[in-house]
Amino acid sequence: MLDSGPVDLDLQTSRQGEAGVLSLRGEIDVYTAPLLRQALLDLIGQGARDVVVDMGEVDFLDSTGLGVLVEGLKRVKTRGGEFSIVATQDKILKIFDITGLNKAFLLRGSVEDALGSSAPSSAPTAES
Repeated sequence: MLDSGPVDLDLQTSRQGEAGVLSLRGEIDVYTAPLLRQALLDLIGQGARDVVVDMGEVDFLDSTGLGVLVEGLKRVKTRGGEFSIVATQDKILKIFDITGLNKAFLLRGSVEDALGSSAPSSAPTAES
């Protein structure tokens, strides 16, 4: 088995009114997903009604990471909030398209778009 090496995920959180913004950089996989899960739980636990996950600088996303995002979506929805994902890279958008999760998540092109509107709009899609 290969050594996983150092954890390759940087997380930064901020608050914008009732929304919590989680900015990610690096890889979301089986090794880093627990960090993402804890960051989401912390944001929600600190009272963030809406959550925006900025994945603009995410290089890799696996099924474990998707599972954590779905878990976050469910937690936010049960509290009456909105869960938005900012994704601009085709390789990340394609994962949401292939899995059908582009229909479950509010996908946005920027944090500003995500904070400005919680109503579904035309989400960015990956080019085939």
